[in-house]
Amino acid sequence: MAASRKGSISLEGKKVILVPYMEPHVPKYHQWMQNPSLLQATASEPLSLEQEYQMQLSWSRDLNKETFIVLDKDLLLEIETFSHGQPYVQAMVGDVNIFMNDINNPQIAEIEIMIAEQTSRGKGLGKESVLMMMAFAIEKLGIKTFQVKIGELNVESINLFKKLGFVQTSHSNIFNEVTLELQITEARSEEMLGLMRTVIKHTYAA
Repeated sequence: MAASRKGSISLEGKKVILVPYMEPHVPKYHQWMQNPSLLQATASEPLSLEQEYQMQLSWSRDLNKETFIVLDKDLLLEIETFSHGQPYVQAMVGDVNIFMNDINNPQIAEIEIMIAEQTSRGKGLGKESVLMMMAFAIEKLGIKTFQVKIGELNVESINLFKKLGFVQTSHSNIFNEVTLELQITEARSEEMLGLMRTVIKHTYAA
């Protein structure tokens, strides 16, 4: 995958397409984040629509954060040819992102996944999205360690990451969350990039 400027790449997998988080996505994203269960699962605070637009703009400019909107390909069947740069709001089902906030180690990233639409859960979209994001981060950003922080009651999400090889490294009684981590060894990196080649059908770049 060639190096490219932020927000210029979309990734197509077998089940999902990951597209940059764009302004047309904001109203539906805002609608999701009015759901108390999603707010709790993502440890988020409710925002006004205007604040959500401001957040999207800040994320699009933040070089320490990469955010993709998850499109369910089952909802794109009527589209004959996917066109990079289009938001396809009708197929939005969630988002996946990484944060690179450790100033002492730029090779560490925290990853998050949210499948907000109930009808798109249980189809493996979250797993594929996470794998695609990690492969992208390994190759494009040089990430060597992935971390995830999950509410202790979110058993489904905890089990997803454990199946991907993450191991629990800490538990916070204050925030009622667990931290899991995955170290990317050279062998694991080759495995992930090989998996990327089988999962990612196409990379679209501006």
